[in-house]
Amino acid sequence: MNDRPAENTENAETKEDPVEVLVVDDDVRVAKINAAYVAKVPGFRVAATAHSAAEALARIADTPVDLVLMDHYLPDGNGLAVVRELRRLGHQTDVIMVTAARDVATVQAAMRHGALQYLVKPFNFAGLRAKLEAYAGLRRTLRGGGEAEQAEVDRIFGALSAGSLAPDLPKGHSPTTAEAVRQVLLAADGPLSTQEIADRAGVSRQTAQRYLKLLERTSRVQLSLRYGETGRPEHRYSWSASL
Repeated sequence: MNDRPAENTENAETKEDPVEVLVVDDDVRVAKINAAYVAKVPGFRVAATAHSAAEALARIADTPVDLVLMDHYLPDGNGLAVVRELRRLGHQTDVIMVTAARDVATVQAAMRHGALQYLVKPFNFAGLRAKLEAYAGLRRTLRGGGEAEQAEVDRIFGALSAGSLAPDLPKGHSPTTAEAVRQVLLAADGPLSTQEIADRAGVSRQTAQRYLKLLERTSRVQLSLRYGETGRPEHRYSWSASL
């Protein structure tokens, strides 16, 4: 006799499918590291890896994926050529460029070919996780369909923004850490506590608090208070919808 609770079956049926990811990098070791990073982010699953342009196209033909982490320098071409070919073949797979290519021309070309994000090597787990969580937030926003008010449009484009906070950072602050905090806030469904932001950005609570105070002073972050039954109110942070 099956005594399994009915609600477990219902939860299994309503659980969202993971985002299927293809990791493309010419270096086998780097591809393994990036794949391991992806596997650590909840809601994402590595469908396959590829180490050349031809292999990447073959993988997508055999196993359609939601997202490609695309290296630019490949032994038989480059990542942008792969993206152009995917579009020519009618594939609407999303792309995040993950590459050491830093020249402005390549970055601009990636934007024009529809890359959603551009992550420059070398990077750490927190940097990639922030990009993936921002992408997940974008998918949640777009899943509703229908028409979007200006605030919703701002949120969509904010999740795609590759702008740097570096020009506004005082000495001793890391642009990578500031961007990780920003991406966590952009991907969130609502205000987050300092500890929640620290956990998602992969930094200490003290570090998160330092960057949040800076971003609040520059009006990039909005602070709200959540009152419990007892004790001091909890500080909650969200990205300013006007930016």
